[in-house]
Amino acid sequence: MIPSPGATLTHYLIEERRRFPRAGGTLNGLILDVSLACKSVARVVALGRLNDPGAADAASTGADAQGRAERRPLGLVGNEIFIQMSEWNGYLAGMASGNQEQPLQIGARYRRGHYLLLFDPLDGSDNIDVNGSAGSIFSILQAPPPVVEKGLDVTAADFLQPGTTQVAAGYAIYGPATMLVLSVGNGVVGFTLNPDLGEFILTHPAIRVPPETREFAIDTSNSRFWEPPIKRYVEECLAGRTGVRGKDFNMRWIASLVAEAHRILLRGGVFLAPRDSKDPAQAGRMQLLYEANPIGFVVEQAGGRASTGRQPLLGITPSALHQRVGLVFGSRHEVERIERYHTDPANRERAAPLFGERSLFRE
Repeated sequence: MIPSPGATLTHYLIEERRRFPRAGGTLNGLILDVSLACKSVARVVALGRLNDPGAADAASTGADAQGRAERRPLGLVGNEIFIQMSEWNGYLAGMASGNQEQPLQIGARYRRGHYLLLFDPLDGSDNIDVNGSAGSIFSILQAPPPVVEKGLDVTAADFLQPGTTQVAAGYAIYGPATMLVLSVGNGVVGFTLNPDLGEFILTHPAIRVPPETREFAIDTSNSRFWEPPIKRYVEECLAGRTGVRGKDFNMRWIASLVAEAHRILLRGGVFLAPRDSKDPAQAGRMQLLYEANPIGFVVEQAGGRASTGRQPLLGITPSALHQRVGLVFGSRHEVERIERYHTDPANRERAAPLFGERSLFRE
């Protein structure tokens, strides 16, 4: 049953809970607290340079040469907001943030729960200085039974679960309007924040990624580091209707994972942040647990596909809390084509003529 537009986030979650009569409602409560965190971050982002850290911040960050309080990076502010909004509720056994090296423990004064929350508090923060879109990403997992039953502190190993085990995932995008996009494993829905009511209102009841597209997003400044399958794919797209694809493509690049994902969810496309040779020690650029898995979960729930380029993304068993991977997601047919190019034995290293070195004086 497709939910009706105009419902609040609370209404939607109650309706979803009715599909599971034995559910206790704690997941609903946790998602609502995450939504409150997103509302608070949205306000901070909207104020931009008007943010004033105040006297309390001056004590923790010091002052500049003129004695003015230094502003904290907004990513750190967002990190604190997510922690403060979530640690007290009794729903969590622990948290992990893309901004902190170690897991975050639930304080002894708070009751502990059954879930783990992972989050990237402010993706695309560099866009804020130019009034561009930014966002927050979150993922919810079940805590391992021993942690819950014995009340143990969480360790990094407790979070190392494949993306297929996510209970819920989503993101908030802070653009001209603030939106919350969510999946609880039953498709994908989008809510728009009504600033007059302070409520997220259902505006996109059944988001589906079109299987075909004529748009792709990739950072071409890294083209010299791309592997042959990626070079081949981009060359074919840029060749347009006179090339092997027989159609013209548009290229987009916003430099915000949330903004890229949101565009693709609403109108199709493919996003590529592939593994490359720029840093051979890394398998990719995207954080698996805080970025790739939650976005991949949402995309696949919307009928798209998420991959590393070589293998399905959500089946990867993480090996480290801040593990990085290549990420390709979006319209299913395009992602499948990129995967085929990675397994095609005919693919071999070759120069990329559209990105190769050129000179008027080259012989």
